[in-house]
Amino acid sequence: MTDPAPTADPHRETGVWPAIHTERAALAADLADLTDEQWAVPSLCAGLSVREVLAHLTAGASLNTVRWLAGVIRCRFDFDKQVAVRLAEQLGATPGETLERFRRVVPSTTKPPLPALAMLGETIVHGEDIRRPLGIHRDHPIGVVTEAAEYYQGSDLVVVAKGRIGGLKLVADDGPFMTGSGPLVSGRTLALVMAMTGRAAYCDDLEGDGVALLRSRMHL
Repeated sequence: MTDPAPTADPHRETGVWPAIHTERAALAADLADLTDEQWAVPSLCAGLSVREVLAHLTAGASLNTVRWLAGVIRCRFDFDKQVAVRLAEQLGATPGETLERFRRVVPSTTKPPLPALAMLGETIVHGEDIRRPLGIHRDHPIGVVTEAAEYYQGSDLVVVAKGRIGGLKLVADDGPFMTGSGPLVSGRTLALVMAMTGRAAYCDDLEGDGVALLRSRMHL
């Protein structure tokens, strides 16, 4: 974590939860009929299968500030270890159990010490980490994915995004999102979100003189 959390508007934060719940429910529906082989497919999250990414989302929706802090202390402030421990807690014995655990947290408003907008971003990004390798497509509401883009363009909290797009101008061609100045990177809002959060595969969906520079920053 390199940036403090943005100051949250309480009314906006409350309004984000229905979108989070909708995104979770859509992901659960998309994964209902996966085979065991599909559950084992590598996700866009390095080193994690699609099943493990889903367990990670369940963990995030099950972890309040007190439990998060207790886990961080137990892991001696090794945040990667904390993530791995919580993921293992939610994986379950079978893919069916992994999915059922996720279904149970669809309506949850529990979260670590992060803004609700960060939870929305995590849900969208990790959902696509799962969907793209499986060839599953979702038409995210443009207003929802724009909120995620606006959050990430100003934050390096949890994942480097603001730093990754420095000196670039990002322009969505399917919605109102626009930020920065410099060489142009344009494309769908979702592709911009995924690229600014380090998913190199989505650079293939973008156009402009700044794409090569953005691609070179994928491992920040």
